[in-house]
Parts: sequence; structure tokens; C-alpha cells
Amino acid sequence: MSKRGNFTGNLGFILATAGSAIGLGNLWRFPYLAAKDGGGLFLLIYIILVLTFGYTLMTAEIAIGRKTGVGPLQAYGKMNGKFGFLGWLATAVPSIIFPYYCVIGGWIVNYGATYISGNADKIYETGANQFFDQFIANPITPIVCLFVFMGLSALIVLLGVEKGIEKASKIMMPILLVLIVGIAVYSLTLSYYDAETDTTRTALEGLKIYLIPNFEGLTVGKFFSILLDATGQMFYSLSVAMGIMITYGSYAKKDSDLVSSINQIEIFDTGVAILAGTIIIPSVFVFQGTDGLAKSGPSLMFVSLPQVFEQMGFVGYIVGALFFLLVFFAALTSAISLMEAVTASIIDRFHLTRPIATALCLTISLVIGLIVCLGYNVLYCEIPLLNGTKGQILDLLDFFSNSLMLPIVSLLTCVLIGWVCKPHAVLDEIKIGHKSEVIHREKLFVVMIKYVAPVLLFVILLQAFNVFSFLG
Repeated sequence: MSKRGNFTGNLGFILATAGSAIGLGNLWRFPYLAAKDGGGLFLLIYIILVLTFGYTLMTAEIAIGRKTGVGPLQAYGKMNGKFGFLGWLATAVPSIIFPYYCVIGGWIVNYGATYISGNADKIYETGANQFFDQFIANPITPIVCLFVFMGLSALIVLLGVEKGIEKASKIMMPILLVLIVGIAVYSLTLSYYDAETDTTRTALEGLKIYLIPNFEGLTVGKFFSILLDATGQMFYSLSVAMGIMITYGSYAKKDSDLVSSINQIEIFDTGVAILAGTIIIPSVFVFQGTDGLAKSGPSLMFVSLPQVFEQMGFVGYIVGALFFLLVFFAALTSAISLMEAVTASIIDRFHLTRPIATALCLTISLVIGLIVCLGYNVLYCEIPLLNGTKGQILDLLDFFSNSLMLPIVSLLTCVLIGWVCKPHAVLDEIKIGHKSEVIHREKLFVVMIKYVAPVLLFVILLQAFNVFSFLG
């Protein structure tokens, strides 16, 4: 069995954990929801939730990891033998997400390579919509891109905690932060004259849409919808219930100050999400007006933004290349953490070496990823989902893991820590290495883990079944 690694210090732990949290959810889901849900109102609710709900779940999982010293597959059983089954559920989540996340990572590889090689004209000549549709409909190219992205993720995981994950995070995270700040500053200088309406749209107008709360037409039902959107975004953005925080917590040294580290991870993740909105919302508004802000997910990333880069002229080639490089780093740090959660569990439970565990995880993930890629061409089909919509194989895996399994795992974690092991099991752990015996959000943690978080998680679970559609 391979010797278990550890992060060399607080910085490595913070950067790796923040890298896990900072992913595609920050860059293509957060801006869309902010634009859809009243701008500043969504931001305010989101930040409050991060500091309360998110803090509670993240603290619980990181503490479980360090306290038990093992991955999620065994950690829950070590906390309480009757909750051993929860370890299997928590490990199943990243096992499902990692393959299809790498498929999307492959899409990013394709777009990044297209811009960096100076071939963005292919996107513009074909049309952003058609270029994306033709790409995913091709049975070969997306698979090649998947292999590249997943292979790079596996290589970093294979190198281990210190030489792989920590070292890669220390390189990629500073670059990511420089890129996102630089592009955000540039995006605020944009303006566009619309000849049809004889008006000039500026980035500052788009920024107002993003930052200033919009209470127009706000009803109880609408507010509830925004609350659920913000809760869901915060829940997925912080990488909780995926076994990641438990895994990375198990690599943290006993003298690491977890209280300080968790605070900094919250700042990193929320700051990047807000900056992503500062890039995307003003830019899309300038060149496409409010209509462009209605798109989310792949449509926003792979259709709307290339159209924006095209309208920027020559500078759009540079900005496009830098943007997809930024997205690549964000996606890669998250993919690494997903794979590591599974690999660590295999190593801990079955006592395999890291190379064998990594190879096993890679093989299974490649097979699933291959099926997901073919789901857009050779195996194309529309699958009915429980929320009343239809989608492809990727959408089915995403719905099952994100909308069902994540809230279930977190809900049961709250029961375990809040009512079975009691909150002190976590609070005592995070006090180790902390400079003071006082933890400012200690009472908040107890109330959230026992009462508030379980209710919110149950509501999120019900939302997956479209229970609240009557609210409009």
C-alpha cells in the first residue's frame, strides 16, 4: 500500500481545496443565475448562504476528513459504524461526476486549442451555434479531447498529494487568479454602438444589472425561487457532499489551522464567482443586450461568449484564448479533486498502491466518459428526467448526482454530525491548531448543522422533483 500523503502546509491545503471549489459552476452557472435572479439580490442571498450554510457543510466534511485520516469511503464508518453506508454514497457521487465533467473539460480543450492556435476564425465562419453542434456531433474529436483532459487529470493524481495535487494547485491557482482579475478589468472597459437602436451599450450598464438588486416584479414565489437557486449554486460551488472535502481534510496536518483555512477558501471561491460574473455579464450585455444573458451552461460558454469575442475584433482572439485558458485551469483543478476523492477511497479501503488505484479509476471513468460523448451522436437519445425535462446521457448523470445524491449525502451528514456524533465531534477537531479557543461561528454551526441545513437540503431534494412549480 502507498504511504498516505499530506499537504506540506496551510497554503497547499487552501489552494488545492479552493481549486476544487472553483470550477465550471462558478464560471457558467453563477453569472447566469445572477443575471436571471435580480443581480444584487441574488448576490446578497448567495453570500449570506456561503457564510452560514456553506460554512457549516464545508467545516463538517473537512473536520471529518482530518479526524478520521481516511477518504470518504471509510470516514463515515469511522465516525459511526451505522453510517458506513454513507461512505459508499459519498464515493459514488464523484465516481459519477468525474467522467462527464471530463467530457466538458474536453470541450474546453477543443475551444482553448482553437483560440490559442489562432484558428478562432473557424468558429466565426461556421457560426458559434453550428460550430458547437458539429463538434459534439462528431463521434471522434470529443473523445480525443476527453482523453487529453482526463489523462492530464490522472497524471497529476498519479504523482500524489505533495508532488501532484499540491504542486499543480500552487502553479495553476495564482495563474487563474491573475487571469480572472485581468479579464474582469478589461471587460469593464467595453462598449458597443448598436446601429439598429441608435444606442451605445457600456459594460458599466451591464455591471449595474449584475450588482444592483432588482426588486421589480418580486413576489413571494419569485423570492423563494431565487433563494433555491442561490442555495443550489452555493451547495454545488463549494464541492460539498462529493467526498472531496473529506479527502483533502484527511491530508491536512493536525497543526493546520482549519478555521483560518476554511475562511480563506470561502473568500477564494466567492471572489472568483463574483469576478466571473464581472467578466461575463457586462461583456455579453455590451454585445448582445439582455437577450444574451438568458443563456446558461454550454450555450453561454460555447456559443454566447465566442460571439462576444468575435465582435471584439482582433483583441477578441487574445481575450478568447486567455478566457478559455482560465476556464481550463478552473475545470482541471476541480477534475483532479473529483478523481482524487475516488482514488483515495480505493487506496484506503482496498490497500492498493496509488498507480493501481489511479489506473482503475481512469479505466472505468474513460468507459463512462466515452458513453457520454457518444450520447451526442451515435447513442443520441432524449431521456425523460424526474423534474419533467428531457436530456442526453450527460444530463441524466448530472441530474442523478447533483439533484438527488448531493442533497441526500449532505442531509445524512447533518444527521450524523448534528444528532448522532453531536457537533462537538467537529468543533473539537477544528479547534486543534487554531490560535484561539474561540470560534466565532461556533453557535451558528450548531444551529445550522442541527436544524437549518437539514431543512434547506430537504427542500433542495424536493425541488429535484419539481414540487415547487406551483409557485411560478
